[in-house]
Amino acid sequence: MSSVDVIVPCYRYGHFLKECVDSVLAQSGPSVRVLIIDDASPDNTREVATQLARHESRVTFLRHTSNKGHIATYNEGLEWAAADYLLLLSADDYLLPGALSRAAALMNAHLEVSFTFGAAAILHSDGSTSLDLTLRCSGASTILKGHKFLARMGGRNVVTTPTAVVRTKIQKQVGGYCFELPHAGDLEMWLRLAAHGSVGYIKTPQAVRRRHPTNMCLAYTANGGLGDCEQREAALHSFFSRYRDQIPRRLRRRAAYQLSCDAIDNASAAWEEGRMRDFEQLIDFAIRNCPEATQSLQWAKLSLKRSLGVPIYGRLRSLLGR
Repeated sequence: MSSVDVIVPCYRYGHFLKECVDSVLAQSGPSVRVLIIDDASPDNTREVATQLARHESRVTFLRHTSNKGHIATYNEGLEWAAADYLLLLSADDYLLPGALSRAAALMNAHLEVSFTFGAAAILHSDGSTSLDLTLRCSGASTILKGHKFLARMGGRNVVTTPTAVVRTKIQKQVGGYCFELPHAGDLEMWLRLAAHGSVGYIKTPQAVRRRHPTNMCLAYTANGGLGDCEQREAALHSFFSRYRDQIPRRLRRRAAYQLSCDAIDNASAAWEEGRMRDFEQLIDFAIRNCPEATQSLQWAKLSLKRSLGVPIYGRLRSLLGR
């Protein structure tokens, strides 16, 4: 029987913690262990975690006496993991039934796979849900060679973290998360893992990811997403510098091009909304990161908008909307 170690970092998410851990303990198939790491939360995380560990032998609880931050907490969990596979599951997310058995079955059948991920259900703060299908595949699952996955990733993170089950042996080889990448550390990690093997994708929704006002990523989407673009740029630089002898240069160029196109799209939205400082910063970023992006369709669309001007473009957009 396969085994999966699940690391649950928790900071201020005590009200979500029980649902998260219960979703892991209810999984069928692989044997599971859970490590809850409370990063000195000021809420009721300690009480909830203590109760979970007291009533379930598969749950271990650790609490920091002072806040160490999420990267240190993640890496502490990775060091603890010793099962065949591991999963880093934020306390505000939870697994769907059968998630671990599907991931383990795929990885048992394909030993070249370094990690699997899958579709996810997004639970919004208003209670509505949507489906996140980041990849298209004809069957229930698919396997992508590492370089093919890198090409599909480009400069974007297509992996929903609570669905990502990693082969522990490979995780130990590639090491932990980078402290220099507090926002895009997961993007850089998926790239690193893909450099060491193939990647599996499962079409069935594997987990539920919550979107709520206290998501950590929200700080990087301010200013039109400039912080997000800068962190993604840093993640790509870190990865391609480390693996320069293994990864074709065309993949680095493709990633940089896509990232700059995303920045241009964000700049276009900022221009429409009259946020000119955000617009200028995003354009500067796009050109600096990849000058070739000025030949893109995104750039052409933006140039057309600017030539029309805000009033005419607004009226035209309204007419097209009708």
